[in-house]
Amino acid sequence: MTPFLQLVFVLAVILFTAKLGGYLTTLIGQPSVLGELIVGLILGPSLLDITHLPFLADTHLSEVITEIGELGVLLLMFIAGLELHLSEMARSARVSALAGTLGVVVPVGLGVLIGRMFGVSMDNAIFLGLTMGATSVSISAQTLMEMRVLRSRVGLGLLGAAVFDDVLVILMLSGFLALQSGGSGAEILLVLVRMLAFFAFSVAFGLFVLPALSRRVRKLPISQGLLAFSLVILLVYGLLAEVVGGMAAITGTFVAGLMFSRTPEKAQIQEGMNALAYGLLVPIFFVNIGLTVNLRTLESSAFVLMVLVIIGAILGKILGCGLGAKVSGFSYLESLQLGIGMVSRGEVGLIVGSAGLASGLLSANAFSAVISMVLVTTLVTPPLLRWSFQLQARTAAGVQPANPAPGIDED
Repeated sequence: MTPFLQLVFVLAVILFTAKLGGYLTTLIGQPSVLGELIVGLILGPSLLDITHLPFLADTHLSEVITEIGELGVLLLMFIAGLELHLSEMARSARVSALAGTLGVVVPVGLGVLIGRMFGVSMDNAIFLGLTMGATSVSISAQTLMEMRVLRSRVGLGLLGAAVFDDVLVILMLSGFLALQSGGSGAEILLVLVRMLAFFAFSVAFGLFVLPALSRRVRKLPISQGLLAFSLVILLVYGLLAEVVGGMAAITGTFVAGLMFSRTPEKAQIQEGMNALAYGLLVPIFFVNIGLTVNLRTLESSAFVLMVLVIIGAILGKILGCGLGAKVSGFSYLESLQLGIGMVSRGEVGLIVGSAGLASGLLSANAFSAVISMVLVTTLVTPPLLRWSFQLQARTAAGVQPANPAPGIDED
């Protein structure tokens, strides 16, 4: 087969099995995203290794699937922003700041402590902590959207905390690497200035220019012109977040979604984006998380370190983010929900861990522990989130419902 036909074959398998896996997990009361993640593990190098079957000779196939999947997470976070309002995010600023900050500080501290317990150098222990401080809320955002609670207090606080988490982790990582290379505090200040410049430009453009442009594009006699325009804007925002702000592209696309949510064209954009994202790109992203993990390469000699890193990663986010939420006036159950929502590391943890391995700041055993942490936190987040909202429904009703209650949604 030609490289293109090989890609067509793999995409067909991924889409079919992703939707099948998602459907099967909904039958047992779990979010469909959990099924898609499990399908990725089955298709990945841990078991079937679909991209390296004997008749698939294209060496770039895995890279192409990964890049298509990355488009999926950009659209997913754009849709999450599109469902919210800027005023709602502003009202949750306090809980976002506290939960996001403590949700980084606590797991980073635990990571440093665990590293030192195993006799690694302070530099390596700090980098291990940074991998535990990162968060990827794309999986939590999808789960909350499925349960129709994205606009609840917990959902708003979670997405805002993720932005603060991203900013703080990047600042800490940039500062640490700058000190490693003999840099000065001016480099850290430059990173902060770049972040502020990105947010200032993106919000100003979104408030004062984007609405008028959207109205004009909507009137043009172009097939799906508004959808194409919104795709261009979200991609540019993602690009600017990386190039100018030094942050993850998903932060930029989330901000782009927030800006479009203020426009009268929101419903039309949302319809097109949902079809494109959930029909093609988002399932590929979730399956690809499993495709990038190879359980066969995990070092059994690092088993105790793996267990401690996983426990520290889960408890660090729940305790840190939960404490920030509680101080901000959330109930104990809401604080638990927000903490659980921040547990997943996803692709962000893989990126930070890979950078540490390449730079020599993570040993092979530590990297195996990080891979295990990413995998476990990614898999446990959807069912734990579902359970926590079921618990809220039971508490509110005083009885145990037969099915998860969708009525928690605060739309």
